[in-house]
Order: sequence, then C-alpha cells, then structure tokens
Amino acid sequence: MYYYRLGNIPPKRHTQFRQPDGSLYKEELVSSEGFSGIYSNLYHINPPTRIKQVMDPVSYGAAIVKDYALRQTHLNTSAVTTTGEDYLDARKVLMKNSDCSIAICSPRKRTMDYFYKNAEGDEVIYVHDGKGMLISQFGKLEIRQGDYVVIPRTVIYKLEFEEGPLRLLIIEAASPVETVKRFRNELGQLLEHSPYCERDIRPPHELITDTGKGEFLMKIKKQGYLHQYIYDYSPLDLVGWDGFLWPYAFSIYDFEPITGRIHQPPPVHQTFQAHNFVICSFVPRLFDYHPLAIPAPYNHSNIDSDEVLYYAEGNFMSRRGIERGSFTLHPGGLPHGPHPGTVEKSIGAKETHELAVMIDTFKPLYLTTDALEFLDKKYPLSWTDNDPNVPYNEINTP
Repeated sequence: MYYYRLGNIPPKRHTQFRQPDGSLYKEELVSSEGFSGIYSNLYHINPPTRIKQVMDPVSYGAAIVKDYALRQTHLNTSAVTTTGEDYLDARKVLMKNSDCSIAICSPRKRTMDYFYKNAEGDEVIYVHDGKGMLISQFGKLEIRQGDYVVIPRTVIYKLEFEEGPLRLLIIEAASPVETVKRFRNELGQLLEHSPYCERDIRPPHELITDTGKGEFLMKIKKQGYLHQYIYDYSPLDLVGWDGFLWPYAFSIYDFEPITGRIHQPPPVHQTFQAHNFVICSFVPRLFDYHPLAIPAPYNHSNIDSDEVLYYAEGNFMSRRGIERGSFTLHPGGLPHGPHPGTVEKSIGAKETHELAVMIDTFKPLYLTTDALEFLDKKYPLSWTDNDPNVPYNEINTP
C-alpha cells in the first residue's frame, strides 16, 4: 500500500504527543514481518493493553474431508440465504490448505456487537451482495457490492450491513495479501500498464474517536481458537494514525481487463498475490480480435496448482450447469476445459459480461465437511454430453 494518514499525529514518531489535560497519548506501532514489513503508528487516548477480563477460548475451525478422491468439483452454493447467526458463526470454510482458506458467509444479523481481530491471517472479503460499513481503529470504510475488502492481520474491526441480501466470499491468507509485484515499480507504485492504480483504492475516510469506558468484547482468532478478551476501553479511541498498513476497498468494477488478438492466459487477470496463491478477477471485456480467434478458453492441465472459480455474475460461456454463487475446483493432476459444444458456440462472440473471482493455489486444497452439503456429484462427468443445449445436470449419469 501507499502512505496515508488520518486525524492528528505528532511531527515525529516516538516523541511526546500530549492530550489537552497534559497526559501523553499512547502510541502503538502495528507492524508486519517484525520490523521489516509495512507498518502504521496509532495514537490512542487510553493504553491499548488494558484488559479487564480473559474469558475461555472457543474452538473455531473447519475439519477437512479425509480420502476425498481426485476429481473435478462443483460446489453449488447458489441457493444459500443464511449460513449462521452472526459474522463469525456464519463463516463456513469450504476449502483450505496451509496457505489459505475459502469461505462463504451470509449472517442473519447485520451488525456485530463485538470486535474481531484475526491475529494470524490477512483477510480478503469479496462483497457479492450487500452494502455497509467496515469500522476499525483506522476509521470508517464504506463497502458495497463488488468490493474486495482487504484487511491486514491484527486490524480490529466490526461490520455493519444494511438490510437486504448479504453474501460474502472470504479468503483468508497465512501471509500478507499484496498488489501484484510485476505491476509495481521499485518504489511500490502501480505501473501504467497495471489493470488498476492507487486512485481505485479506497482507504478509511472518517476517524472514529470513542472515549467510552466499559466492557468491550474482542474475539481474536489464532491457532484454531477464538480467544475472548474484555477491554476497559474501546479500541476505537484513536485521535490519529499514519503509515502503510490499513484496511482498504477495491471494486472489481474498477479492474481494467487486459485483452489481446488471441486468448490471454489467466495471469492477466491477477489482482492480488500472497505466498503460494493468487487472486484474479474476470470482468466484462472485449474478446480476442484475431480473425480466427476462439474466445472460449483452451483445455488446460494443471501441473502445479489447484484452480478455484467463484461465479459472481453473468453467463459463463465455457460452463454449463453453473449458477450465480457456484464454486468450481479444478485440481492439479487433471485437465479441465470448456464443456462440450461451448468452443464452437463461442466463435464470433465479441464480448463477455461475466464476473468471477479466481483463486489459484500452489498447494492442494482440501474440502471441508461443511462443503459436502453443496457437492454436485455429477460434475466430474459433465464433459461427456455433446449437446450444448442440454444442461449437464439433466444428463442421465450414475
């Protein structure tokens, strides 16, 4: 990220910065990778260390399915309306490995009556449906349908959503989530040929300074548990902060696609990077303009990666039987490609209006037990029918 500041801060770091009553504001350094990564300096009215009560931790995590066969997988979550009562209870992890996890979340409650901190992972929330506010110690951040909301680890936050449909895709990373390295110059600025730039990134826009004292519940995720702490003061007692570490929003609608005369490979759609996985955005775009171009993607054998696609909007020309809110997992070791009849049908098409989020991992992904209720058992055989007008889920297969 780039440097940003909000509120009041002293002229120099680690120097006296006094409140109106003469007492010192309490400085807090929030840093990544020890002192080698990005960081921000926060200035509190009260010490951020004042704990009133430590409650018992609660087990929190998803069990993986053992002995799941190597197969192309379709998880149809399109009919889901709710996945749980509140934000944390509703986070249903469907796939995971040691580098990341992929979850859906559709809570019944639209507001959180506690604060949450992920102490071991960065989070990317894709807002498929919904509109609301991310509230953190860094301030207010408006979020809306189509946004990627990137929340670095240790950020303390709560979410407030308006009434209406609410569907979130949540990707958790065991490493920092960053903009794409090859789209940046040596100083970190996004280059001219990057599909988005700093103007498209929305930082928190309004600081909240809560001076209240009482009991403030914070749930902290780490090592398979939610650790529950009661604090004396609100974590939103900042008067200012500055630095490079802060939550932000970037809309998939602001991603500018890279196109060419022939079909472009998935890396042109890359939006974020992390250790051992990437996140890509498929957005409305013009198709290839070579006179003999085939717009449909070619067959591909994954050698080094598992490929997950989350289908957000539009008509996905290379897939049949896929709905809004479907996941496909095409694992390394098997070829995958367009369904029968879709290649010929794509010839002559000029543009696409689809939206999809892709997660490519470089370690195998494992399905969780929560994923099994959405499993489409016919999907591995969906390439056997040659009639493009017949959805594969109507094919008579065992």
